[in-house]
Amino acid sequence: MNNEYTKDAGIFKALCDEKRLKVLNLLRSGEKCACVLIDDMSIGQSTLSYHMKILCDSGIVVSRQEGKWTYYRLSESGSRYALERLLKITTPEISNTK
Repeated sequence: MNNEYTKDAGIFKALCDEKRLKVLNLLRSGEKCACVLIDDMSIGQSTLSYHMKILCDSGIVVSRQEGKWTYYRLSESGSRYALERLLKITTPEISNTK
């Protein structure tokens, strides 16, 4: 299967869950520690880890480690790429035949 479609599927998988959409909304205001996301979402650490792996694998979110905590933020380039792919996939091709 085309690697581009595999990457697209990962992006759209990341966007098709309510909890992941809530995480993305929380990250819009800036970088957040996993501990803050756990509190804001009232979920367990393992549940957050599961969702964050999907978001990071998609490229829309990036993480960094500081001590025992992981910090997450939106990836500007990943978000831009996801938008470009959505537009490409959903925009009809214009035929130049007369």
